[in-house]
Amino acid sequence: MEFSASDLARMRFSISPMWEVVTSYRLLRSARPAAVHLPWVEQVRPRLAAAELDRGWLAALIPPSGYLADFLNPVPAGHAPSLREELDAVRGSAAAEVRRDLDHLGRHLGRPASRIRSLHADPGGQLVELTAEIERYWEIALAPYWQRMRTVLDADIFHRARQVAEYGAGALFNGLHAKVSWDDNTLRLVRRPETLHRATKGAGLLLIPSVFAGPGVLTVVRDPEPLQLAYPSRGVGVLWERPAPSRSEAVSAVLGRSRTLLLTELQAPASTTELARRTGISPAGVSQFLTAMRDAGLVSAHRAGRSVLYARTSVADELLGTRPG
Repeated sequence: MEFSASDLARMRFSISPMWEVVTSYRLLRSARPAAVHLPWVEQVRPRLAAAELDRGWLAALIPPSGYLADFLNPVPAGHAPSLREELDAVRGSAAAEVRRDLDHLGRHLGRPASRIRSLHADPGGQLVELTAEIERYWEIALAPYWQRMRTVLDADIFHRARQVAEYGAGALFNGLHAKVSWDDNTLRLVRRPETLHRATKGAGLLLIPSVFAGPGVLTVVRDPEPLQLAYPSRGVGVLWERPAPSRSEAVSAVLGRSRTLLLTELQAPASTTELARRTGISPAGVSQFLTAMRDAGLVSAHRAGRSVLYARTSVADELLGTRPG
């Protein structure tokens, strides 16, 4: 795909919640998910099944491999749009574009599922149901981990921006992924199953680091919008690591043993009941401590069906002297 000077002038990075929704759900559907993500998969799959999100709209629209409907990934507005902003864009998708994407998806799947046929018949009405399911999926599967994911994604963008500043855009593209190369104003994706076609030059290029994308790169080409290229972020290898806290005794002297113990246990998101069982603290005591720590910005709370999952924030990670994970 050839690029003009205008394309390069409009090149930018963005962090997209919807790209993480789509790529993470695809990973969960995989029979052999990447080993680096197994700690997350083992935590999230049972929650998904309990909420029956393994058999709804997302299951119909996101196959384990192959084509992904482009309307699920609208152009991110700004550097880091919120999930709400991106869901508004999904709901605002033109009916003709949704039907075109569904027709393409149907050709890949063979016989489309009943939900796909329903969405094809009434995009406006059914997109409301779809985005409501995406919100539930987000709260269960991604919101408890979002702060640590943002840390990795922000670090990737910082690294890439520094590459551009020091060595230029060519070095950025050639270091982005093994399947991406840049030469003579042309971006090439090696062994891509379909050729990229773009009628409009000068619309720009969106580079989107993703925790769950991979092992290749993913694209959305939709004239006259800028090309979206989602690539695996650097630093994913340490995302789910669970190092032992190095300053727990010192923190315990300030926060108290029980609060510090709860923070230590929140290396992975957990409910009040789980924490009470693992720590021996009464459920009422756990609830009281978590409320105080949430008010202090040390933990965050996310609804997952009938339960509430608590997650450690980056502030708590720094306090304990651990990396997120």
